[in-house]
Amino acid sequence: MATSTYQPSRALLILGVVLLVLAAWVFWPFSDAPRTPNLGLDLRGGTSVTLQPKKGQAEITQGQIDQAVGIIRQRVDSIGVAEAQVTTQGQGANQIVVVSVPGVTQKRIVDLVGQTAQLNFRPVLQEGAPGPTVAKGKKAAASPALPIESSNPAAPNFVAKSRALDCTQAQNRVSTRPDNPKLYLTTCEQKGGAKFGLGPAAVEGKTISGANATLRSQGVGEWIVTLEFDSQGTRDFAKSTQELVGKQSPQNQFAIVLDGLVVSAPRVNEAITGGQAEISGGFTQQSAQDLANVLKFGALPVAFEVAEVNSVSATLGQDQLTAGLLAGGLGLLLVVLYLLLYYRALGLVAVFSLVVAAVLTYLLFVVLGRALGFTLTLAGIAGAIVAIGITADSFIVYFERIRDEVRDRKSLRVATELGWARARRTILAADFVSLLAAGVLYFVSVGNVRGFAFVLGLTTLIDIAVVFLFTRPMVSLLANRPFFAQGRPLSGVDPRRLGVDVPDAKKHNTSSVEGELV
Repeated sequence: MATSTYQPSRALLILGVVLLVLAAWVFWPFSDAPRTPNLGLDLRGGTSVTLQPKKGQAEITQGQIDQAVGIIRQRVDSIGVAEAQVTTQGQGANQIVVVSVPGVTQKRIVDLVGQTAQLNFRPVLQEGAPGPTVAKGKKAAASPALPIESSNPAAPNFVAKSRALDCTQAQNRVSTRPDNPKLYLTTCEQKGGAKFGLGPAAVEGKTISGANATLRSQGVGEWIVTLEFDSQGTRDFAKSTQELVGKQSPQNQFAIVLDGLVVSAPRVNEAITGGQAEISGGFTQQSAQDLANVLKFGALPVAFEVAEVNSVSATLGQDQLTAGLLAGGLGLLLVVLYLLLYYRALGLVAVFSLVVAAVLTYLLFVVLGRALGFTLTLAGIAGAIVAIGITADSFIVYFERIRDEVRDRKSLRVATELGWARARRTILAADFVSLLAAGVLYFVSVGNVRGFAFVLGLTTLIDIAVVFLFTRPMVSLLANRPFFAQGRPLSGVDPRRLGVDVPDAKKHNTSSVEGELV
């Protein structure tokens, strides 16, 4: 006779430790992190921005639109926003890009996705007051749109527009298109503090290999953006800064120009040969991080303008959420009633298993939201509701295997072990199919469908964990209890109810069959 070495208390202890660690992470009293799952755009609202290509650009290809969509998606993901949707509508040059982001303010998302992020370093030729330059007795001309460019800085038309530019007006500090790095440029400082005349770009932003937001002096001081250049940028930057050293102000300044506007124009006191630079300009932590992100992922190949900005209400989503939760609750109630009516006391193990699965699912939703930015949407909730059936199937497979062994006149303890050996393969095979389907759906789909697939895969893994670490050990422990071992009528494993012809059920359950091979 062989003796089983399975220790159900060890499995329950492992599950208890996992739940305790996750609960401590979620509900730690000294943490300000949210204790609820992140909700998607359809559940908590957010911002939807419609972008359209600016007029006056060269012919726009589908490849440029696709590249722009990829860069915008990277920018949005970089601020920790999950379940954001970046889609295109229309055909050819008439395509528009729609960006829908949950829980982000309108201004921030507009600044983030609307910037072309074309960065150039230009030598400063002139710096002056931000207002227009008007000869005495003459009326100021209408302020032209930015950028003002020319291949000849002495061209009369270029000079006239430069003088008429009024940087004190906010509407005149909006660039209508990226600046041409090969031309001379007259433009404004971003906040309207000065007007600059700039030479052709000495270092182009495409040579930037990295960008990060940091505090200037070991955790104190102002926020800055540090830049790293590739080999070509390092050489160009070293050469340009060497040429500016020793010149008189403002010709010793190097203007950092983003999308045609001057972010800052620091003086160059010595040649910078290390391939690194920094941008300052009164940044907050958020604005510095946003600028670093848009520079890190590169400039958009197409200049966009914001056509429409809408605040998305979560009212409809809340109504659908309520309906979905009601449907899920009713479905769960029916499953519980079925388990209790059909399996009786044994069904209580399945009910408590569902409770453990629900707790584990909630904790993982919160933890993944903090660690990976996971966001729960209506599609994800649908995946969780579908998982109720998957989890219940696992219990039914196991319980039916046990009952089959009891019908073969095995004691409950032996039936529990033999039933698990057979049910385990079936449970793993079924869950593997669900995982495979969820994985394929996740990688070939986009948007909310990926959220459904992710939750379906996650809850399938939770089902495996609960069956192995809770359901099986609980059944093993109960099999040694007289109420179940003797096959009482309400136990769910009553031999008479299962069609076993025995004169005395109690005698049957305490006979020598308990000594059978396990």
